[in-house]
Amino acid sequence: MQNVTLNNGVEMPILGFGVFQIPADETEQVVTEALAAGYRLLDTAASYGNEEAVGRAIKNSGIPREELFVTTKLYVQDGPAEENTKRAFETSLTKLGLDYLDLYLMHQPYGDVYGQWRAMEELNRQGRAKAIGVSNFYPDRLLDLIINNEITPAVNQIETHPFFQRADYQELMREQGVQQQAWGGFAEGKNDLFTNPVLSDIAQRYGKSVGQVVLRWAIQRGVAQIPKSVRPERMAENLAVFDFALTDAEMASIAGLDTGASLFFDHHDPEIVKWLSARRLDS
Repeated sequence: MQNVTLNNGVEMPILGFGVFQIPADETEQVVTEALAAGYRLLDTAASYGNEEAVGRAIKNSGIPREELFVTTKLYVQDGPAEENTKRAFETSLTKLGLDYLDLYLMHQPYGDVYGQWRAMEELNRQGRAKAIGVSNFYPDRLLDLIINNEITPAVNQIETHPFFQRADYQELMREQGVQQQAWGGFAEGKNDLFTNPVLSDIAQRYGKSVGQVVLRWAIQRGVAQIPKSVRPERMAENLAVFDFALTDAEMASIAGLDTGASLFFDHHDPEIVKWLSARRLDS
């Protein structure tokens, strides 16, 4: 497995396993199968409602803790944000059955972001969150956080796929020392991704699937990935992307698929801001 080195020296697998939209009652079995397939990075979130199931799979796997890289995410907190962020962290840690997290992300760029980040910085200094980062931060919000705080986010997990590639933003993040990690790496099949002629032609050339080509494209760009699947054969397929490489011409042809727009939702949309900010988790 290929790793990336985060800005504080922490090593993170470039390819992991995500559990978004996997029902809690299925998550333990699915994660158990993912660990058996060879995944060592697991990505969940408080808002997914399946942290406890992820924790059970980790406990029962017998895999040494130091061999795993576990990420979860903080949802928008009401004030006092620092106090509530620490409480939310403890809740997630308890549900996961862990003593520390490898990566703790702020899930949305809303609420008292500064208060939440100060609490996360403290958790990082204590070694309870080995690395801290953000998710869904656009360039303006990310730079504001970096400029006005002590610790630069190690990771920004954002929508990234062939139809929304974020190349200019990736360059900015590189300059700031922030690792890009994709969510929605397969665009959930939107825009007929899995039958796209450009991607299908490349896949046929290498005897690979379109999904494998997309993952390989992202990895060659240095974008970390957390694909989700509930099928063991697809889990294994998604890991088998380190035995081939795309040419510059193939990378350029995929670059031509970029539409420059989200296929899901825009965090600048006032209605999205209202909806995400109003949503609260039971704790």
